[in-house]
Amino acid sequence: MSHFNRTFVPASSEFVTLSQSQLAWLKDWMGATRSVVYLAKEVVEGTRELILIAGYPETKAIGQESDRCSLAPEALGNLESAPRLLSQASLEEEQASPDQQAEGQQDSLQRQRHQIVMPLIHQNVVMGFLVTGRQEQEWNEQEFAQIQKIADTLAIACVLDQRQGWYKQQLNQQQRIQEQQRDRLDDLLHQLRNPLTALRTFSKLLLKRFQSDERNRTLAENLAREGDRLRELLQQFDDYIDLMEEETHLPAPNAPSVSPSQKNDATSSSLPPGESLSLESLEVKEVLEPLLPSTEAIAQDQGINFSANIPPDLLPIQGDRKALPEVFNNLLDNALKYTPAGGEIQLQAGVKQETSSRQFQGITIHNSGSGISPEDQERIFERHYRGAQESGETSGSGLGLAIAKELVEQMQGTIELTSSSDSGTSFTVWLPCQ
Repeated sequence: MSHFNRTFVPASSEFVTLSQSQLAWLKDWMGATRSVVYLAKEVVEGTRELILIAGYPETKAIGQESDRCSLAPEALGNLESAPRLLSQASLEEEQASPDQQAEGQQDSLQRQRHQIVMPLIHQNVVMGFLVTGRQEQEWNEQEFAQIQKIADTLAIACVLDQRQGWYKQQLNQQQRIQEQQRDRLDDLLHQLRNPLTALRTFSKLLLKRFQSDERNRTLAENLAREGDRLRELLQQFDDYIDLMEEETHLPAPNAPSVSPSQKNDATSSSLPPGESLSLESLEVKEVLEPLLPSTEAIAQDQGINFSANIPPDLLPIQGDRKALPEVFNNLLDNALKYTPAGGEIQLQAGVKQETSSRQFQGITIHNSGSGISPEDQERIFERHYRGAQESGETSGSGLGLAIAKELVEQMQGTIELTSSSDSGTSFTVWLPCQ
């Protein structure tokens, strides 16, 4: 229980409402002219700060810096000194007019007889204070007992409120962890599809080259069949994950929304868990050339004209040896999906861009598809966003471009989109030169 008391959680609106209702009761039924509720927040070890939670009359904004005062360890340890300290630190200036302050200590003592400072205590921990006072009449024992009950009620409510806040924080944190784990799983499933598509295409091309009576045709048929089965299993696994998430996902109460930029920050890498980017000097050819055979094969199978221009004398780029192929595989896969039969895909390397501090190498992948609408361009790099393609015939997870952008930015580069219905779509990856 002490865990919740030592770790201050800002009061909820429900606790504030409860406090205000209790102060209204003190005003209406006991004639209190001024009442406030403070909660204690630990500032440093052994020292707490009092924060105004509710007050009557409402002369200040709740929780502002001016409504705070510090309590030393001895004040919290000795409850008899707490009312005096609280009165001097935060109440005297509000209850006493300039004329009253000039009257000296005798008048101060008179005011304290009309004021009660009741600590909110739970399991010997001071969680805050209820302060109430009236000007014309001193409190009697029966009224004191009623105020004690109110303080006990507020103390228990404070414990429950802080406990609820703590559980909400834990639930929100667990939800964020689950979302990150799901994102990584989605990324891995997406990355598996690219090489699987290439394997299935290679097997189809092999089948076209073999005659029906050739001995090796059976091997090619088996390869194609197993590739189809792998694709079905991946789809079943993806569907199962979606179903499990729908059945078990419980949104955290008042969970903060997460923007796409927050979800795509460097803490959520598209690489497998446990791996991080390792930047090194890489030749553009050694990154791109291994990707060309599978792209050419898939383009040929779909009736698309594919061409690549990679000059041999390009400056080395800075990047990660594993992440860069994923970036360009995803961009090439995106181009293959949205280029119709008879269309063209071009890969062009060697465009340069200079800033005041360093030089960048540009690698562009252009396709002659129908282009991306301006509305979709604004969100095209968001995870799972597919825009107009959501209801189209082309399947996809909406992850390829998001993963590419995330990895490029982790490698200190940028990715640029230009698209129109007339000229098609181009993605240019800018990476720093070594």
